[in-house]
Amino acid sequence: MLQLESKHPLVVLGDAAEMDFREVAAFNNGTIGIFRSGAGQSPWEYHPDDDEILYAMDGAVTITVLSETDSIDVLVEKGALLVVPRGHWHRHTVHESLVELYVTPGATRHSMADDPRIEQ
Repeated sequence: MLQLESKHPLVVLGDAAEMDFREVAAFNNGTIGIFRSGAGQSPWEYHPDDDEILYAMDGAVTITVLSETDSIDVLVEKGALLVVPRGHWHRHTVHESLVELYVTPGATRHSMADDPRIEQ
């Protein structure tokens, strides 16, 4: 029997600590999740097969996306949404604080390198 459940992301986040990721629901081969962060920079992420949706529920974040030759910074403020195209390294720079809902439908790679394109 099919069972469906509605969830409110902020309820799922609850009393999560800074940089705590909480899964809201499974989605294809990935997840819909929410996280809270204070100021700082995340590791690089890469999704080879799927786009990723990032929605700033509170606060603001600059998402740096790497193309083959360039680096593009996009400010995502409260209420705004960004789709990161598949096959591009990207990372977060949180200005003060952020609560973000993300939809990652597939696999994710991470890198701590200064320029992860060199590692490929």
